[in-house]
Amino acid sequence: MELDKMDENDWKYHGEGNKSLVVSHLQHCRVLRLLKFPSEDSAHTRQTAEQAFRHILNIVDYSKYVMKPLLGEKYIHSGEVVKLPLDFVRQLSLKVQQERPELRCDKVMDTFSGCGLCLPNLTQLPLHHLRDHRPPICVEIKPKCGFLPFSRHITKECKRKVCRFCMHQHYKLANGKWKRLSRYCPLDLFSGSKQRMYVALKNLLEEPQNNLKIFKGGELIFSCKDDAKQQPDLNDLIQHLWPYFPHSNGLYNSHQPGKAVLNEFIQVICSSLLSGGDSNRSGEPRKMHLSESRPHCEASPFPRDLLRNGNHGLPKDSVLSKILQVQMLDNLDIEGIYPLYKRVEQYLEEFPKERNRLQIDGPYNESFMDTVKNCPTEDDGSVEYAVGKVHQYRVAMTAKDCSIMITFAPCEEDEEHQLNLEKPRFTYSVSILDLDPKPYEGIPHQYKLDTKIVNYYLRSTQAPPPSSLYKERQECTLLFHAV
Repeated sequence: MELDKMDENDWKYHGEGNKSLVVSHLQHCRVLRLLKFPSEDSAHTRQTAEQAFRHILNIVDYSKYVMKPLLGEKYIHSGEVVKLPLDFVRQLSLKVQQERPELRCDKVMDTFSGCGLCLPNLTQLPLHHLRDHRPPICVEIKPKCGFLPFSRHITKECKRKVCRFCMHQHYKLANGKWKRLSRYCPLDLFSGSKQRMYVALKNLLEEPQNNLKIFKGGELIFSCKDDAKQQPDLNDLIQHLWPYFPHSNGLYNSHQPGKAVLNEFIQVICSSLLSGGDSNRSGEPRKMHLSESRPHCEASPFPRDLLRNGNHGLPKDSVLSKILQVQMLDNLDIEGIYPLYKRVEQYLEEFPKERNRLQIDGPYNESFMDTVKNCPTEDDGSVEYAVGKVHQYRVAMTAKDCSIMITFAPCEEDEEHQLNLEKPRFTYSVSILDLDPKPYEGIPHQYKLDTKIVNYYLRSTQAPPPSSLYKERQECTLLFHAV
């Protein structure tokens, strides 16, 4: 990529999250990630080029030195920091503005620093030589937290029975974030049971919210609508997928021709999520089991009478297993972390210069990683223990908010990285993205949010006690007269 010859017309809007906007190149398998900030603060929050560079470098270093060793090198693409011509960035901002969803326009693109992050376009397969006319399909899943907390610090018993995602749904529905409850449960996806995973993915397709997007040839073809009022059209998706599963036409009766296509599509996703496990001497994939945590969420729609069928677990080297292991670095829950955060804060009030030594704001290097890996298991009352657990919590929160990209395309029999499916055959890749460091300053917000979510869930799901109105009705006598 020649930075001195950048043309905004070579790039198109790709998508955006809360803190950054992404554009993709029309010819090359590359994307640029650019920072955003609130539009009302634009006059006051112009980052200097140095601040923006440091911010993006922190993202790269955190991915490279912290998340890559924990999640596995084959899944992570750290990218590189680039300095872009300011004129190109300003013209690009004007070009993509009309394509941005209205709900995202409360923030504007950083057009002052010229700093960006260059990454591979994971919706494409760079090794796919297009022998086939069918372009790659990419599925982006934000799986969320895959276990129930088991910390002794938990004060509300419901947190041990119902997962955070399912509880949060009630709170988001009440606040108008979503119009319908999602029946997706992360614990089903992380279970390793193909039955439960199938149900989880089917529920994601029916109500994707911001947890599922599907691309075809790099173009978004399926996601939650901007206003969230209208459900995405599964029939449109089936029409896009039909050429990839042509033999499924005869698997079901003519009244349900699309059901077979969706069924096989879900099977491809399941196989991708479970792939990559190495084998032990018996030839069976080694499995990861959740011994410390209840493996089933009581809010899941999966039938409980089917839960005991088989001894399931995730293959040790699968992408879901890797993510889950990092998520479980949070073994104290926010209720156990918040007092440790306050211990660190009290220490920093007395010794503010210690902030750099304790790496509260980075740098995210091997030293930070050592603190995460070597934190003592028992609390000795020290600030070092508190900082270690806070850093572990922040790393776990990154894993709880990451995304998985599964990209596949039809292939010939001699191609590598094939999914172990009977026909059709696909070449595929699996990656993990959205691995930014979570801010240390966000811990009080997380503590308050956790309390709000749990309390609202308890209020909204609790059966109302018998009221005085009910008693009055018991004392009434109704007389019926013939008409």
